[in-house]
Amino acid sequence: MGSIKKLAGETAIYGMTTIVARIINFFFVPLYTRVIDTDAFGVYSEIISYIAILQALFSFGMETTFFRFANKDGNNPNKVFSTILVFLASVSLAVLVSGIIFSGNIANILGYAGHGEFIWCSAAILAIDSFTSVIFARLRYQQKALKFGILKIIKILSETSLNLVLFLGFPAYATAHPDSFLLKFLSPVPDGGYILFAILGSCIVSLILFLPVLLKTKFNFSPALWKQMMIYALPVALSQLPGVLNDVTDRILFRFFSPEGESGSNLVGIFSANVKLAVLMTLFVQMFRFAAEPFFFNQSNKDSQKQIYADVMKYFVIFCVFIFLFVALYLDIFKLFIGNAFRVGIGVVPIMLLANILLGINFNLSMWYKISGHTKFAVNITLSGLLATIVINAVFMPYFGYYAAACGHFLSYLAMIIISWKLCKKYWFIPYDWKTVAIYIVFGIALFALSRIIATPDGLFNFAINSVLILAYICFVIRKEKIDLKNIKHLIKRKRK
Repeated sequence: MGSIKKLAGETAIYGMTTIVARIINFFFVPLYTRVIDTDAFGVYSEIISYIAILQALFSFGMETTFFRFANKDGNNPNKVFSTILVFLASVSLAVLVSGIIFSGNIANILGYAGHGEFIWCSAAILAIDSFTSVIFARLRYQQKALKFGILKIIKILSETSLNLVLFLGFPAYATAHPDSFLLKFLSPVPDGGYILFAILGSCIVSLILFLPVLLKTKFNFSPALWKQMMIYALPVALSQLPGVLNDVTDRILFRFFSPEGESGSNLVGIFSANVKLAVLMTLFVQMFRFAAEPFFFNQSNKDSQKQIYADVMKYFVIFCVFIFLFVALYLDIFKLFIGNAFRVGIGVVPIMLLANILLGINFNLSMWYKISGHTKFAVNITLSGLLATIVINAVFMPYFGYYAAACGHFLSYLAMIIISWKLCKKYWFIPYDWKTVAIYIVFGIALFALSRIIATPDGLFNFAINSVLILAYICFVIRKEKIDLKNIKHLIKRKRK
């Protein structure tokens, strides 16, 4: 339990800093969805999807690889870091140069003729983020959670400031200065390009903050070590694609499989805005991953490691179901964060919340092959999820639009969990308490269904009933986990003293 408490402490540190950053970013959603129309927001969402997919590829799974090889006996962590850094620097430079040279051609192919700036801006974001990812990973390895969080917050604050300047100030500036060279890169009317340039600016700020680290680093590249790492890293890089692909592929597929008479970019915009309402779940899964990955590797030499992994899974699901109920039962409040034109797709939010629970379970489960070295199976697991995503969206999206996309997320993650668990049982068994995990998820869904059954037009009544249902879940957890409330009260009193 001591190890789990340590994980909880690091998760809290990552969580507090990451929460502050993400909440600041989340509060821009009302601005985006009220100033930008659904089509423009859809175009931005599609471009971000391409960036996310390419980022997963061009980072080459080097974050996980760094943890693996830095903890390996006989390896010098500084040498591992330097080798990865040189490799990613070379890849990032190639991406940036290619993006600049071929920006016009790529824009034409994607249907963004005349907007080559979207492409080279995206290439710059991709290059800088891929390069700095391993520097952030080393902070996690060194357990410098606070420094990691502060740097992340500075990055988000930079993006926030640039968003404010562009959305609130640039249109007026453009009107007053119609000959400004900035109009070669930015539209005088707010669009998705404003968000892209704000992201790029924050990436540059982040890179500048890491200059002291880069100046102190001895850039020694070890070809032999690099080859070993690539053998491990390539399957891991592919295994990271499911989360990314299942999060963004549907945005791209809307272009080809939208219901007849519907605009693909319009549907993408509506779907993307509503997905952001699941931010609390996404945020928790992300901050858990930041803390859990190095934690899991640090436990890899302990006799009780497998039981620890199983316990972490159960407690993770307990908290995720609470988040699901909190957002889904108070959805009438959360929906006010997006513009009225986007609320037509509010029904996808509960589905996406459940899908993100499965994504978190899949991350927990993925540790069996990462730690045991059976990373070759990551490809099979990845392909199963990707196949489910493509098939479900191709078959059902023309009829159900963004609801098909949401269900695609859920069923894809479920397929990966089933396959990963079967392989886990065969090659590196971990005693997960699946019965208890299922009970908590089913109980949470049942409470949500009950809320919908007894809902009335009276918003205050619904709020009261939903609050009681959340309290019922908390009581259920306390009873099932046999939590002694007296001990909790005693601990609180001791801390106050």
